[in-house]
Amino acid sequence: MGHGNWNNADWQRYAANSVHGRSRDELFGARRMDARYDPARITVRESRDSEENPLATPIIVGVDVTGSMGFLAEELVVNGLNATFTQLLDRKPVSDPHLMAMAIGDGYTDAAPLQATQFEADLRIVEQLRGLWLEGGGGGNGGESYCLAHAFAGLKTVHDAFEKRRQRGFLFTVGDEPVHDGVTADQLGRVLGVDARRGLSGRETVQLASQYYEVFHIIVDGSYAARRLREVKSSWNRILPERVIHLKDPTKLAETIVATIEQVSRGTQVASGMKARAKALLGWDAFVGSQGR
Repeated sequence: MGHGNWNNADWQRYAANSVHGRSRDELFGARRMDARYDPARITVRESRDSEENPLATPIIVGVDVTGSMGFLAEELVVNGLNATFTQLLDRKPVSDPHLMAMAIGDGYTDAAPLQATQFEADLRIVEQLRGLWLEGGGGGNGGESYCLAHAFAGLKTVHDAFEKRRQRGFLFTVGDEPVHDGVTADQLGRVLGVDARRGLSGRETVQLASQYYEVFHIIVDGSYAARRLREVKSSWNRILPERVIHLKDPTKLAETIVATIEQVSRGTQVASGMKARAKALLGWDAFVGSQGR
């Protein structure tokens, strides 16, 4: 997926008719997970080159939608996606951006701990983001299942940037809580639809995603991080050292994402042999079979 191109005039018309002045409940009408965004039903999500986007760059933004964090998805719809696309197209740190949105919850307690849109390059990403269910759960168990997003990216996405050009895309998770360190074998099967003999640690899920993406986490000052920031940072630094960003003002999310992409694109290239090293590290005999890879 990823056809079309972002156009500010199209966005302004759409926003005037469907976004501005609407409540969160009006923006996000889903009351259960749509099967189209259920990762267990998804075989693969693709970012492919096309005549409109000949050098596609996949960018995944996964936001915490538990508890008070529903405002993150709202921020993306109201301001963030337009700001992200506009800045990417104006500043050109990468070519032909394709965006995927994820909604992240708790794999231990939530009915929908992960949801994933297609990769899109125009207003279809807004429409799909609005189709995600803001479950508002979370288990009060000291963390959320951000690692499910890493596992999904590593196991159930493919993109021409890597397959044709050996270039990684970008994966940002965003939230205010500590990260549950890894995913269990049950979660791999139940949430992602992947048969597994064992679970994966947080470092292993990050390594899976890092084969194909530059991986970052953005800590926002929600209620949890505002009180226990050191705990949140510590949990993330254990699995994603030097890739954790503390953002005090969530309205700066798009700017932070684009600035990070700029820094990486100017100074980092894909290391040869990354995929082979990751496979050697994880041991693919841990998986009975994975859909989409």
